[in-house]
Amino acid sequence: MRITILGTRGQIKPSKPYHSRHSGVLIDGEILLDLGEKEFLKHKPKLILITHLHPDHAFFVLDDTDTFKKIKTPIYAPEPYKRFCVQKTKKFTFDDYTITPIATIHSKLVASQAYLIEKKNKKILYTGDIVWIEKKYHHLFSDVDAVITEGSYLRRGGMVRKDKESGKLFGHKGIPDWINLFHDKTPVIIFMHFGSWFFKIPTREAKKKIKALAKNKVQVIIAYDGLSLTI
Repeated sequence: MRITILGTRGQIKPSKPYHSRHSGVLIDGEILLDLGEKEFLKHKPKLILITHLHPDHAFFVLDDTDTFKKIKTPIYAPEPYKRFCVQKTKKFTFDDYTITPIATIHSKLVASQAYLIEKKNKKILYTGDIVWIEKKYHHLFSDVDAVITEGSYLRRGGMVRKDKESGKLFGHKGIPDWINLFHDKTPVIIFMHFGSWFFKIPTREAKKKIKALAKNKVQVIIAYDGLSLTI
């Protein structure tokens, strides 16, 4: 499968060359994972999958325009949103792909889910923003060719809080946590959706800090806007 990273910036003000657009990943030019920028629609995907309804993953929650009146592309999300999104939380097929939504923990206000994309003998897991994936789902991605996940925080533990009323956890774990979770499940971990830490230091230094955390023989890739690779 061909992976094209369209955007790698989290919901923050700072940006850098090649790290200025919000989340978006294009698979084989057909499936768009997250729609952080309106301009991503120019790729004319056949299917759009939203991990959660935050504006850096679904631009239209802030820019509620008539854009989608002209779009026939199906848009699936973990919950419905006006006329834009259809709720899709169960495994389904699309053309030659098998797609499995996997419930995740991230926000106290909106539902979230990762997506396992399978085509022939290849598997890619795209997590979106997460605090955690419950262990009962880990078998679904125990042997994948690549994981695409977030780099909001460099430190272990990230920034996780608990809602006093509901007891729900929300926020983001750190890059060391995702390497620890995925290093024995995939040979490749691709990081994107970088937080403010990434923009406070030179890009070369940020890349070195991430790669220094790699475990075993896992290949760690630091994504940038426009990166294209084949898995």
